Amino acid sequence: MRPNRLETLNNAPLEDLLIILLRQYKRLLAERGVELTEAQISQIAQDIATQKPVSALAIDVRDALIQFVAESEAVLARWNLTFEQSLQTTMTDMPGWESTSDFLEIANEKANAELRISSASALIAALGDLRYLPYLRQAIARDPEEIESVVARRILAGKNVD
Repeated sequence: MRPNRLETLNNAPLEDLLIILLRQYKRLLAERGVELTEAQISQIAQDIATQKPVSALAIDVRDALIQFVAESEAVLARWNLTFEQSLQTTMTDMPGWESTSDFLEIANEKANAELRISSASALIAALGDLRYLPYLRQAIARDPEEIESVVARRILAGKNVD
């Protein structure tokens, strides 16, 4: 990791970071019937960053993100893992793989579930819903230099949540 990555993320406009995270979900949201243009992504991010009331479209985005978290929790539950346990479990300790192909498939599923939980939870909090506060704290503790951790920390600071 570049030595100044954390500083760069901490100093980046929150709106820009939110745009990056929202773009990561553009395809998945479209699959759920929530089509977002670049202008809409920018508007949602701007509304969050300037603490304006969120639009009906942003509420649809939030609701779909909540579904993504639930689906990712279900993926981890197949291995009897919570989000926190998954973050602490190395791939060598994961069950169910015998070949390199199995290992890579499980590693990909596990990493995607963890990323979706952490990034969606950050966006959900940004949209005013703190139901995944424990997940945000766990993600921040695990890797404070990831974009979703920086966004979560900045959103929580703006909401005066420690």
